[in-house]
Amino acid sequence: MTFKKMLVFSFLLIFFISSPYSGYSQSKQFTISGKVIDDALNVPLEYATIAITRPNDPKFLDGGVTDINGEFSIKVPPGVYNITIEFISYTSQSFKNKTVESDLDLGTIKLGISSSSLDEVVVRAETTQVEVRLDKKIYNIGKDLTTKGGTVSDALSNVPSVAVDVEGAISLRGNENVRILINGKPSAMAGFGTTNVLGQLPADAIDRVEVITSPSARYDAEGTAGIINIILRKEKTLGFNGSLTANIGDPENYGISVNANIRKEKFNLFNTTGFNYSNAPGNAFFDTRYFNGTFDRVIENRDYDRLRRGFNTNFGIEYYLTDMSSLTASAFYRLGNNNDVSKNVTNRFIDNGLAVKTERQEIESEDDNSYQFALNYINKFDEKGHQLTADFQYEYDKEKQPSFISEEILFSIPDQEIGFLADEEINSLEKQNEFLVQVDYVRPIGEDSQFEAGYRGNFKNEITNYTLRQQDPENLQLLVNDTLTNIFDYTENVNALYTQYGTKFGDFSFLLGLRLENTQLKGNIDSKLSDEEIQESFGFPIDTDFDNNYLGLFPTVNLIYEIAETENITLGYNRRINRPRGWFINPFPSRSSRTNVFQGNPNLAPAYSSAFDLGYLKRWKKVTLTSSIYYQYETDAFERVQQGTGEFIDGIEIIRTIPINLGTNERIGAEAGILYNPAKWLRLNGSINFFQFKKEGDFNGVDFGSKNESFFTRFSSKVTLPANIDWQTNAFYFGPSENSQTKSEGIFSLDVALSKEVFNENATLSLNARDLLNTRKRNSVTTTDRFIQESEFQWRQRQITLSLTYRFNQKKNQQRKRENNNGGEDGGEFEG
Repeated sequence: MTFKKMLVFSFLLIFFISSPYSGYSQSKQFTISGKVIDDALNVPLEYATIAITRPNDPKFLDGGVTDINGEFSIKVPPGVYNITIEFISYTSQSFKNKTVESDLDLGTIKLGISSSSLDEVVVRAETTQVEVRLDKKIYNIGKDLTTKGGTVSDALSNVPSVAVDVEGAISLRGNENVRILINGKPSAMAGFGTTNVLGQLPADAIDRVEVITSPSARYDAEGTAGIINIILRKEKTLGFNGSLTANIGDPENYGISVNANIRKEKFNLFNTTGFNYSNAPGNAFFDTRYFNGTFDRVIENRDYDRLRRGFNTNFGIEYYLTDMSSLTASAFYRLGNNNDVSKNVTNRFIDNGLAVKTERQEIESEDDNSYQFALNYINKFDEKGHQLTADFQYEYDKEKQPSFISEEILFSIPDQEIGFLADEEINSLEKQNEFLVQVDYVRPIGEDSQFEAGYRGNFKNEITNYTLRQQDPENLQLLVNDTLTNIFDYTENVNALYTQYGTKFGDFSFLLGLRLENTQLKGNIDSKLSDEEIQESFGFPIDTDFDNNYLGLFPTVNLIYEIAETENITLGYNRRINRPRGWFINPFPSRSSRTNVFQGNPNLAPAYSSAFDLGYLKRWKKVTLTSSIYYQYETDAFERVQQGTGEFIDGIEIIRTIPINLGTNERIGAEAGILYNPAKWLRLNGSINFFQFKKEGDFNGVDFGSKNESFFTRFSSKVTLPANIDWQTNAFYFGPSENSQTKSEGIFSLDVALSKEVFNENATLSLNARDLLNTRKRNSVTTTDRFIQESEFQWRQRQITLSLTYRFNQKKNQQRKRENNNGGEDGGEFEG
């Protein structure tokens, strides 16, 4: 399907779901009203849920949520009703058999923290809501103005403990080996485990983000840093409701997205659809001084022009088979069409004098088609959490990446020739298939204990077909380079069984689990080169047709001690695995230039880590403190190292980057966060994360050990101004860091945003500037035995965006009742 057709389709879909929806109405109705507050702090509870049912009519369901003042007002026909007020982690209150023959005011309803809650504490704030569990923290994105019109990556950059670097790479507590899940499962929406796709999905699709630094046994053991689980929005309110967001920005940035939901008694239809277009310029500078070769210094200036066009839609239906069981089917489709043009002007020097100047241009396009089908079945045996869930998911991705590289000489001194600069044509075709099968069983034991068990099977195959054609210097024809052209077939199969038991006694709660995983990593290289010739390019033996199996036990322990209702201490331990991805194993090089190549390592084995986490939380009336210290020890840790190959092109040595199992990586750190609401018009939020790591190991006789200390900190303030205007400021700083070869300077960025409610508070108009000062640049120095390189890299320049969000059939402060048992989102559903 072409992009024009996709654009027309998206507008038609948006028009359809935005059309008026007529529902059943009663000619005579009365109002049930009240106010819900925190019993201990006497502050309003926004988004508390009010459920209204009829004792004699189980099909009847109505209700709503409280506004920012904790107040609610719901119209119902005359009759007899049961009314339940709930707020997550609080003890609910019920009013049984209330006869409504006139307006009913329930007055002030006080809710207290549930003493029987096994594993959660909730921290409220205006811009975010933090739910602290035994094994995770949950951040509701809420009213973050700086991400309006932005992407999922932009939203994640504002989540505590999470950092997104200048290239979009996501790290957790400074560690990039983080597992990204969508609704508790690996997903095509997250780019099959990579993070580049998250920069193309709208932030408005997110409901909340789970930061899981001490994952329990229910989760996949992948990701030594932990797990970031992104929960997408799925409304639960009866009737038809949703929102439409449109944005425009500079540099060129256009987008439109819609979230819509239709809820009836027997089914729930939900859809998120978006189209985006952006042109993101970037730049880079490299100054390299070589110790060997014809040229002693090479300076490169690169300009990137990235055109991004994307369409995505996620459609699902949840059908209630009975009062205790449901079946959910969903389909996700993403179409991406990108065009990148990069220009690289290179100046080569001999004894500080310019000898040769060239210009290299690479034109690359990328056509990406992904789709995903998922089925989820839930059967509840009772209302106390005894349930069985089953999931099936299939994903397919096809990515074409043709590119053309040309280079010309702009200047050359008479006695210096660098040879024929051949044009190159690269065609890369990558196909991925992935199946997931999962079964989970949860059995409460008494009021304070729970047993869980489950199975997950994840089966993935990836085939990369890489063809390189180079210009022949005699006839100028493009001929296939047999030494680099190849087909790499890679399979990763993971089978896992887990069980865990949680209980609460007095002020203590614990969750103990054990997970057994078998990992199969299988690869085959189809090339005209012999195994000996491929191994010769590495300089050490490699297996070109491998089938490796790894069996591992992964215990988890999570404890919580409640000092008081507003204070607790948590302790967690877990063992994790880091499996090498296909491009880390593929031995055939990919090239950013003729002299700079990346080459995978088929000998790469999984890395294993053990981690401890000690946390402390304290709430006062206007201040909340969250803090933790953590320690991690990793064996066979991955490290990307740069080495000279001894081969020269035009007087410049070819430098190869290769991933290796370095040795050990010991990491220790501490983090703290403060939520402070001094007044209704002012909300402040700050956090800092300090970490230190020590790596030890050598490769090919070279010691790559290193020790590094770094930190990152963020601050956010939100001010409510007169005329219903909100002003938000976010500041972020990532401190200096280094590894065995590279030292990087600190990076600072500042985001600001203004918003105003319009159209009788049915819409929000927002203006935001990300990286207002245009300082989000990475400056680094790399030192090896062959060269010293200084560089500056800016992936994306300052972005200014104007967005309008229109909510239909819902007010600003309305939010659906959260479904605790949906796709691994909350405590009642456990990922296998």
